[in-house]
Amino acid sequence: MLEHPINGMMNSAMENLKQMVDVNTIVGNPIMAPDGTVVIPVSKVSFGLAAGGSEFTSKKEAENYPFGGGVGAGVSINPVAFLVANETQVKLLPVDESDAASKLIDYVPTMVNKIINLFPKKDTETTEE
Repeated sequence: MLEHPINGMMNSAMENLKQMVDVNTIVGNPIMAPDGTVVIPVSKVSFGLAAGGSEFTSKKEAENYPFGGGVGAGVSINPVAFLVANETQVKLLPVDESDAASKLIDYVPTMVNKIINLFPKKDTETTEE
């Protein structure tokens, strides 16, 4: 029996997904810091696949257009945590996306102070002659 055209489309889509998402996508390649600390990113991967098609029933339509179909896929990769290891300990540092904006707002005053301290201070007092 002949293979249905949708099977070929599904196999092609699955092969492309396999090429895009491998084990290094979920547990990333280790990053070595100069001090010997190793950082390994950990991500969550989600994907979806949809396929559909139609067959034409009349012989006239079947000769010209025997099958019409399509396949679609989507992949989402989100960082979840970082595994940080040095000579004495291993830590799992989670990434909390919901709290990222508030943390950024908390760091703004510290960042502004650091930027201000980068520039030499000017004497604001003026001497009268």
